[in-house]
Amino acid sequence: MGAVRSVSWWVKAPVGVLLVAALLLAGAQLRGLAGMPGLGALFGEQTRDRSGPAVLESVQDLSRYQAATGNFQVVVDLENDTRYLPDALRGTRVLYVGSGSVDAYVDMGALGEKDVIVNEERTAATIRLPHAALDRPALDPDRSYAVSKQRGLLDRLGDLFSGNPNSEQAAQKLAVRHIATAAKESRLTAQAERNTTRMLEGLLRSLGFSRVTVVYGA
Repeated sequence: MGAVRSVSWWVKAPVGVLLVAALLLAGAQLRGLAGMPGLGALFGEQTRDRSGPAVLESVQDLSRYQAATGNFQVVVDLENDTRYLPDALRGTRVLYVGSGSVDAYVDMGALGEKDVIVNEERTAATIRLPHAALDRPALDPDRSYAVSKQRGLLDRLGDLFSGNPNSEQAAQKLAVRHIATAAKESRLTAQAERNTTRMLEGLLRSLGFSRVTVVYGA
């Protein structure tokens, strides 16, 4: 029988170090280690923008007056639990600050001759307009950020092997929904109608009209 030779400690040591390093990388999900001070400089980490040029897909003519803009901020606390499993094993919780704006506008595209009434002396004018409406909320990426993220062990392992780790899309969508609700409950459309009225009054008075009446929803 051949002699069985024991493996020296200096041979086992590199294997043990590699195993520990692999576990640390999995636990920290690589991304966390990349943010450690000095690690990016050690490996000469660089960021390159290889995006292609933006392509104009379409042009849309606008016939509406943007009369007011509301700025909103919401703190989203989104938690996703799994039944019968502890949060440490399976579950996510994201605390996200969403900042965005909503525009209020008056659509003048359907304005016809019957909607503009001028007296014979051209001193008085009445304009009928639809009520102001709200545009879709626009989330500001420079002022929106995740305060904290908590993920169970299985979720962290899934993020490690998925193509979209640490996704914040659900929190972002929820922030947009809350901002849209807040805009509807605010006085933003009323302010937009007041601003539109002032704009039309100033414009028509500069053209010689002494009395200007603006009616909404008529």
